[in-house]
Amino acid sequence: MIELEVRRAMRSDLSDIVGLLIDDDLGTTREDLGPPLPQGYIDAFDAMERDPNQILAVALVNGEIVGTLQLTYIPGISHTGSWRGQIEAVRIARPMRSQGLGRQFIQWAVDQATDRGCRIVQLTSNKTRAEAHKFYGDLGFVASHEGFKLTLKK
Repeated sequence: MIELEVRRAMRSDLSDIVGLLIDDDLGTTREDLGPPLPQGYIDAFDAMERDPNQILAVALVNGEIVGTLQLTYIPGISHTGSWRGQIEAVRIARPMRSQGLGRQFIQWAVDQATDRGCRIVQLTSNKTRAEAHKFYGDLGFVASHEGFKLTLKK
């Protein structure tokens, strides 16, 4: 098995992270690698750095960034005041897929949420991503809800 190292992202990782997000059928329609890298990415990174309920993580193999995800801790009143871990923007570099790295990375996020006292870990996945849905199901995630989004104008 390939050994995966996971750490918090640094601002200097942003181009690599956006590169992972853009190397995707959906990402090519909504991400912008620049140059220059759009300020919105930098502003979002800085906001996450200041928020103790946010982790932007990178996965590395032999020191090279091969994955990213965002983990958000959400307090809630339901489920007797339980916290949730929300996993978003999961990507593994195309050449590194199907080698168990995604499984290790998601397990890392689940372990982080568990250590933080979360009672639920949840994620969303675009309806067009059938392979991702199978992957998450194989990891024990259940498609228990229908999600809705409303895109707001700037």
